[in-house]
Amino acid sequence: MRLDKFLKVSRIIKRRTVANEACDAERVTVNGRPAKASYDVKVGDRLSIRFGEKTLNVEVLQVAETVRKDDAAGMYREI
Repeated sequence: MRLDKFLKVSRIIKRRTVANEACDAERVTVNGRPAKASYDVKVGDRLSIRFGEKTLNVEVLQVAETVRKDDAAGMYREI
């Protein structure tokens, strides 16, 4: 699954276009490297997303095309 779609489906970022812009601005890193929106997310990847002063570090636990709102938080684990 594409990185921008994963961020939207897991509800880390609200909209896919915003996720795409965050990737273009190099505010999203995967395993320590800046990643493009087209990066293929895999289970075990460590994502780091910068929101202004705050940084969110997560580990991917599950990759699914569609997830209910209640189950979205189960796709990742905060580090």
